[in-house]
Amino acid sequence: MECEIPAINANPEEIKEIFKEVETIAVIGLSPNPSKDSHRVAKYLQEAGYKIIPVYPKEEEILGEKVYRSLAEIPGSVDMVDIFRKPAAVNPIVQACKERGDVKVVWMQAGIVNNEAAQEAKKAGMKVVQSRCAMVDHRNFA
Repeated sequence: MECEIPAINANPEEIKEIFKEVETIAVIGLSPNPSKDSHRVAKYLQEAGYKIIPVYPKEEEILGEKVYRSLAEIPGSVDMVDIFRKPAAVNPIVQACKERGDVKVVWMQAGIVNNEAAQEAKKAGMKVVQSRCAMVDHRNFA
């Protein structure tokens, strides 16, 4: 199976703006395992000053933050959703972002591309980043 190429993606200037505007990041698929990419990236972003909200099916607390089972359960606003799930799982996540109405950025981590979901997010007024690592881009652009 060929890897999909991102048809929609933020450029470096947009990525710089994202890191300036965003305060709260919901991390979908944030593993409690420190060796996993999702854990390392979330920990880095937390240490960089962002409020991290873990979304994971198990655990009560990850990185000192309360874990939620879904985006809908999170009280307060969410500026960005950072996705560590398979491309097929992105469509319902974008739908949940649209239902919340407060998500400004949908970020799909390195290797994750879903052009259909990206198009839906863009139509709803969200910025979209596909197949890029938030930690690497923060280091390079913020």
